[in-house]
Amino acid sequence: MQTLKNDIVRARVSTELKDSAAQVLDGLGMSMTEAIRLFLTQIALRQEFPIELKIPNKATLEAMSDEVTEESYNSVDELFNEALSDSQH
Repeated sequence: MQTLKNDIVRARVSTELKDSAAQVLDGLGMSMTEAIRLFLTQIALRQEFPIELKIPNKATLEAMSDEVTEESYNSVDELFNEALSDSQH
């Protein structure tokens, strides 16, 4: 059975947001309409918002505002060892 698609959903967004999203969706082989329909379908099926939304805590906000460094690591182990030693201090 085919569902009739006769309602229209409109939203105003910036050109930059629309173009950026369209580029990503194009890479996925999906139209803007299909993406919006998928999003609304997930809300209806789950009976909740399909993306976890959180307000960043103080530590996250501070990390987001920190200056970006050019630091690099030779391995994942090196990165995790430093991260774990920093968190223990």
